[in-house]
Amino acid sequence: MYLYHFGMRELPFTLTPNTDFFLNLKPHIEAMQVLLNALKQGEGFIKVTGEVGTGKTLICRKLLNEIPKGFAVAYIPNPYLTPSELRWAVASELGLNLDSTIDQQTLTQRLQQHLLELSAQGKGVVVILDEAQALPDESLEALRLFTNLETERRKLLQVILFAQPELDERLATKQFRQLRQRISFSYQLRSMTPAEVAHYITHRTQVAGYQGNDLFSFNCAKKIAKASRGIPRLVNILCHKSLLLCFGNKEKLVTKQHIKLAIEDTVDATNRINPTLLIAGVALAAVITTGVLFGFGWRL
Repeated sequence: MYLYHFGMRELPFTLTPNTDFFLNLKPHIEAMQVLLNALKQGEGFIKVTGEVGTGKTLICRKLLNEIPKGFAVAYIPNPYLTPSELRWAVASELGLNLDSTIDQQTLTQRLQQHLLELSAQGKGVVVILDEAQALPDESLEALRLFTNLETERRKLLQVILFAQPELDERLATKQFRQLRQRISFSYQLRSMTPAEVAHYITHRTQVAGYQGNDLFSFNCAKKIAKASRGIPRLVNILCHKSLLLCFGNKEKLVTKQHIKLAIEDTVDATNRINPTLLIAGVALAAVITTGVLFGFGWRL
């Protein structure tokens, strides 16, 4: 694609969470500090919420890489599980090899025994659930019961929930008042400011290997910040499309026109215009890019 054109080693604005691109933005650093401090204090439930695309999964991956020594970790990336499936998932993540025919009571007893053994070894256990808003009601209750397991000094199990705001709405109901009161630490991720967006864009291009003048001027970054509402995922999408258009035009720096076309081609971006103009702009970009590719001797 445009890697050679801009002198990059890898794509800077992919949607896959890559901790190599982690940037010490204030909300992300604060979230990490809350998580690590809560783990050290042995609290039962910890919650991080944020709108779609604000970086929850990236922070989750960063936490997995930096979890303090002395912790056994059960990572559940897809928590749309029944209570039974959730228990099996936790047991499997903690290294328990159990006969699949055992009943739920035996499974719970084996889990509790294993947690006691880990505690006797001086190890803490943390269950980390991404996309926790997808947990069924009965599975949320099963998690709460997990955290009832404790010694006289500490919880045998800690739970970290990464979730969209819909989870907060559920926890606010009377049904989940017991679980809500178990959450000792909570952090809500915010969107990036325009200055943070500019820093974020420059950081990612540099990590990807780009050297030279800023590909995106501060005014261009402000335009992206406004259209994306400071949401990292949308920033990535808009920047990627802008770089494609810049490459297609054989230019070296992104312009406001590139960004305008990228915004028009992005469903969730603001300031979108007439769909007829959108189709025309995207078609023109495709024609330009195709011409450039053939000019380089590439075959599609």
